[in-house]
Amino acid sequence: MASLADISRRAGVSIATASRVLGGSSHPVSDATRSRVVAAAEELGYRPSELARALVRRTSRIIGVIVGDVVDPYFAEIARGVDDVAAPQGHLTMVCNTDRRPAAELAHLDVLRDYHAAGVVFAGSGYEHAGEDAALRHVVEQLQAAGAAVVALAPRDLDCPSVLVDNRAAARDATEHLLALGHRRIAFVEGPPGLHTSAQRLEGFEAAMAGADPLRVPGGFEFEAGAEAAARLLEDELPDAVLAVNDEVAIGLLTHLRRAGVDVPGRVSVAGIDDTRPARLVDLTSVSLPLHELGVAAARVILEGAAADTVLPHRLVARGTTASPSR
Repeated sequence: MASLADISRRAGVSIATASRVLGGSSHPVSDATRSRVVAAAEELGYRPSELARALVRRTSRIIGVIVGDVVDPYFAEIARGVDDVAAPQGHLTMVCNTDRRPAAELAHLDVLRDYHAAGVVFAGSGYEHAGEDAALRHVVEQLQAAGAAVVALAPRDLDCPSVLVDNRAAARDATEHLLALGHRRIAFVEGPPGLHTSAQRLEGFEAAMAGADPLRVPGGFEFEAGAEAAARLLEDELPDAVLAVNDEVAIGLLTHLRRAGVDVPGRVSVAGIDDTRPARLVDLTSVSLPLHELGVAAARVILEGAAADTVLPHRLVARGTTASPSR
């Protein structure tokens, strides 16, 4: 591929002059010189470095999507929504995996700031009273001061626009569905401790279970956490039904229970939250969150200045893993 040095030799100008012309600099260059440089670039098939142009202009066509776990279908749906808007407008969606560690978020934000990203999407929730909160807020302020748009799609202790779902209502609706079926002894498999989303979904469950017999089981957000929760439940009398904090946990729970010979939903009903694609494959009852729409909305805030600070609707989708008690 042709370089600036090749262009400068062909046009008979300095590398600095070739760079000014092809980089769109406002430095004065004669029309004749500009024409020679452009003609040389076309003849040699020159393509300017997008990163170099970003460093000069202090802006790029990169949108960073900060995710908690890159293999989680929840984040995949959101990232696809961002890219469906960003790509047609010539922007690159960069997915940044953090394993839900604030220190990893900071490291990715530093890189996105250095690359002069056009925007940053926080796809996952923040932690309550995280030690890195002040540092995260500082980097976000730096990004915003440099012209980057920052959007949160989950509860965060940051000063930025947000497009959210109602986690409390989602968990409450799922629990009320189980209660309406006739279940009374219902367990909730919790999310990672200290995460805002975990706390909100637990609050929704407990609000719906007021006056009933709620059970709480430690968990996480991964398939393995669901399998471990199922093993715990099998050590004692099984509840009537189980609501998992998300679909990945619900699928892990469902898989482990069925491998142990437990009839789902004949003996135990199981439900999740998110309605990801794997949930549909296993016929899991879930609360459908508009994950793709969250990503689309975030990209539009960044690229089109669309309105933010909204809460998108959800809906319960009853499938084959929940039923009225059969005993």
